[in-house]
Amino acid sequence: MSEPERIWTEEQALSDDVGKKDLIKFLQDHASKEFLANHKLLGSAKNVAKTSKKDQLVEAYKQMFDTKAFKDAAQDKEFDEMTAKTSKKDQLVEAYKQMFDTKAFKDAAQDKEFDEMTAKAKELKMTEKPKEEEEEEAAEAPKYTKQILKKGDGKNFPSKGDLVSCWYKGMLEDGTVFDTNISDGSKKKKATALKFKVGTGRVIRGWDEGLMTMTKGEKAKLIIEPDWAYGRKGLEKKIPPHATLTFEVELENIE
Repeated sequence: MSEPERIWTEEQALSDDVGKKDLIKFLQDHASKEFLANHKLLGSAKNVAKTSKKDQLVEAYKQMFDTKAFKDAAQDKEFDEMTAKTSKKDQLVEAYKQMFDTKAFKDAAQDKEFDEMTAKAKELKMTEKPKEEEEEEAAEAPKYTKQILKKGDGKNFPSKGDLVSCWYKGMLEDGTVFDTNISDGSKKKKATALKFKVGTGRVIRGWDEGLMTMTKGEKAKLIIEPDWAYGRKGLEKKIPPHATLTFEVELENIE
């Protein structure tokens, strides 16, 4: 990943204008997982904020740039694999200890009863839906790209449930504008900003996810893959199936 913009000086980051959650969100968006783990910054921003001091977060912000510990997909994958291996070893050691603590030793009669119960469960077809689980896991990977067209204030990010006001223009891959609330001067009615509660499913997922990375006043281009747009069905006559959509979105206000 390319080096992110240093949006605050150290003095600005230490000021009351920049909150702990602002710093945490910026670090989680741009730092490598190993860096975040070493600084105890993994997890929800709300929980991290409870255990982190402001000066520690500012120091982590400074160190990320000094050491160039930026997000890297390959390195993050390697870190996840190493963490999983370590976690499995810890689980095995804990299981070994618990076997003796609880005296859960092999017993022929109990094992037979367990096998019978397992067989009954299979007969009842108590199975889950692995395909849906795979789709849910895959959905965690971002399915949009973002290009900043105009910088925002750099500190006010919308949170899930906030009421946001936006100006937008939606385009198909060939450049056709299929929807906009920006007046071209020929409309009789005055244009109004689109208002909705972000992160609640009122709009396509690409919008929900993309807007929560923007700050007040920012304008960005969001290129959204079909899975986070209108999918295989499309939308009436406006949007064809499996369409990648481009939106120019300006985050006017957050309430």
